[in-house]
Amino acid sequence: MDNDINTINLDNQCCFALYAASRAVLKALKPYLDSLHVTYPQYLVLLVLWEESPVTIGHIGKRLMLDIGTLSPLLKRMERNGLLKRQRNQSDERTVLISITESGLGKKQQAVNMPLNRLNKESLSEERFFRLREELFDIIRILEDK
Repeated sequence: MDNDINTINLDNQCCFALYAASRAVLKALKPYLDSLHVTYPQYLVLLVLWEESPVTIGHIGKRLMLDIGTLSPLLKRMERNGLLKRQRNQSDERTVLISITESGLGKKQQAVNMPLNRLNKESLSEERFFRLREELFDIIRILEDK
């Protein structure tokens, strides 16, 4: 096997490592997400709303790096499932505010036991965890600047 970084093969592809890591993360999370009765994108929305609520759809989109067209149907499903409430902003009818419901808030305690929280504590040092996270965000910044 050729280890030259310029050689086109699977093992030299950073994008493949990211893809495989993402699949492994989602596979590890699936039983926990299933127990919460949410999908991974819904879980990400809950993470935002657990930090701050109410917020605009645009704010959620910015935090999750998702466009409104992707978010709108996701938020509608979450509202039907009682996890959040959508309502027009009284001071600006064009703006929709998203608020967490008691049901959505109740899922926060269950999420504490998600496997990646365990991974952070058991498998990676705090320093390595933060360095890895920053390197991943660096990749995002580099790609978004192009």
